[in-house]
Amino acid sequence: MEVLTSAKTLIALSNKWKEEGKSIGFVPTMGALHAGHLSLVAKSKTENDFTVVSIFVNPNQFNNLSDLEKYPRTFDRDKEMLELAEADLLFFPGVDEIYPEPDLRQFNFGKLEKVMEGEFRPGHFNGVAQVVSRLFDIVQPSKAYFGEKDFQQLAVVKALVKQLNLPVEIISCPTFREKNGLAMSSRNERLSEDGKNKASIIFKILKEIQVNLPILPVELIKANALNLVQETGILELEYLEIAFADTLEKATHIEEGKHYVICMAAWMEGVRLIDNVKFPE
Repeated sequence: MEVLTSAKTLIALSNKWKEEGKSIGFVPTMGALHAGHLSLVAKSKTENDFTVVSIFVNPNQFNNLSDLEKYPRTFDRDKEMLELAEADLLFFPGVDEIYPEPDLRQFNFGKLEKVMEGEFRPGHFNGVAQVVSRLFDIVQPSKAYFGEKDFQQLAVVKALVKQLNLPVEIISCPTFREKNGLAMSSRNERLSEDGKNKASIIFKILKEIQVNLPILPVELIKANALNLVQETGILELEYLEIAFADTLEKATHIEEGKHYVICMAAWMEGVRLIDNVKFPE
């Protein structure tokens, strides 16, 4: 596996691959890799001639400096995992490579960026759009792979590609979970073993909502779920929403033939965790 830190060098290599008619699969990450990330690499390898993985902790998408500083960084372990997964190239740039000049671009994703994550992390999705568009310019992928755990981010990236008319296909991949149901996340590195076990309640609450959606009114389901969160005594809830999967607008009732997503964000041991399940599953 080749490791590059230079954007200029990677652009030249990507151009060469494209001229040779080769397809490029791309998995953008912020490191602290887990089995979920590796599943994206595996899928890319089955669908492309070359698979590029990036590790870059993007400062522009953090609206909390403490969260940025505490974000786990495990490069040596990540590199070893990617070598075992047989990725073709690891792009590990510094901030100056991604942002040689301050990125002042402002994107508008409408309601997609104003609800849930957007409400609690102002500016977050603009930072995501900045880094993803920049990485796409450098890597020039045919396909890019994103996990559904970050459902709202996935929706924003799809909107970004449409807005900028980028020639890249966005591939969404299922959330990988621990045996207890906890969604795999780089931030899980900061949880104690006890915390990881207790945090599995998030998935259990989401699954209960999913089961009840066809049979109970939405408001009653949400009220019951909020009571469950309170009863845990360990979760500090930011949001719990039942939304239309395509627009992320809040759903007040369930319509046959429509698709929904149940999203939740909560703090546990000072770590912010997000998860979602779809309905129908």
